[in-house]
Amino acid sequence: MENMESPLFDWHVQVGAKMADFGGWQMPIEYPGAISSVSGEQIPTGGVLSEHQSVRESVGIFDVSHLGKIEVRGIGALEFLNKIFTNDLNRIGHGSAQYNLLCNETGGVIDDLIVYRYDDERFFIIPNAANCKAVFDVLVAANDLGLSIVNAHRKYGVLAVQGPKSDEVLASLGLHVDLEYMHFTTVDDMIICRTGYTGEFGYELIPLWENVAPVWNQLVSAVAKVGGHVCGLGSRDTLRTEMGYPLHGHELSLEISPLQANAGWAVALAKSHMHGRQALIDEKSSGVKRISRGIKSLDRGIPRGEMNLLDKSGSVVGVVTSGTFSPTLKVGIGLALMKPEISYGEELSIDVRGRICKVQVVKVPFVPSHVR
Repeated sequence: MENMESPLFDWHVQVGAKMADFGGWQMPIEYPGAISSVSGEQIPTGGVLSEHQSVRESVGIFDVSHLGKIEVRGIGALEFLNKIFTNDLNRIGHGSAQYNLLCNETGGVIDDLIVYRYDDERFFIIPNAANCKAVFDVLVAANDLGLSIVNAHRKYGVLAVQGPKSDEVLASLGLHVDLEYMHFTTVDDMIICRTGYTGEFGYELIPLWENVAPVWNQLVSAVAKVGGHVCGLGSRDTLRTEMGYPLHGHELSLEISPLQANAGWAVALAKSHMHGRQALIDEKSSGVKRISRGIKSLDRGIPRGEMNLLDKSGSVVGVVTSGTFSPTLKVGIGLALMKPEISYGEELSIDVRGRICKVQVVKVPFVPSHVR
């Protein structure tokens, strides 16, 4: 796979960010120590825990330009997309966004994504980085209406502003927007969305690729003035795990259906068409064989992906799909696929490098959501 770079790659490297591969993109995991903005302010950073806390208590900014972007335009676009994605786009109005899934015919998830509806004939889609081409290919193959379908992966960047002080940051850029959750607007060719992946109040800014660096530099100066942090994708993962948000390749995959991932709320089976509809109807009718739930450590063990869950008899009853140390709760937490007969409150065990550790099955989110 081609090694791709965000328009801010050089900036991340220059300030000493720890970089790693995300879907073929070199992206920042965390930032060490203090860094300087273009105008000279010192921005506190200091790793995943510090960046995580800043988003929960103040504000953090993220470069997530690796996320995919697809533009769909033309007469019949609404009906076309509604026959493909699982959720019902008729449930949202113009200027609104909706969480959606693209399934294959066996009910597996090709990707989960956000669909932005400008109007009945114009849509903007944000898939995951690694799956953008797969989503694009499905749409192109199904296009029997002559719609314009453009892979705009490197036409736009995506910058997230997340946390209680997000409005202050946007205001310092001269952006005074009054948006409800999952709504968006456009200001000077930049899409501004009341969306995010942290569970906090916030926005995602989608400027043109060539404008990403100027907007980012303004954001860096703005967060410095309100005591916020520049954040990497490490804290983004701990933040989303605390909310119980799924990550494709972990809680969702070609082998894990939306019903198993507890994302059935985004599957409108009453629609006459969607990819994977019959398989999902059959699975709902017969009952899922496994279901995603939260687990919380009862000792010092930290769940990690692919660890087996054991019942009191030592039998394997599930597997961890995501696990981390919760900076907010100060304990290990995780998401796991387990047998549906296991109840909330039940105690299970995980094997952490040969040490048996206790966990409890809990409902997510692990911490309160403040997205609204």
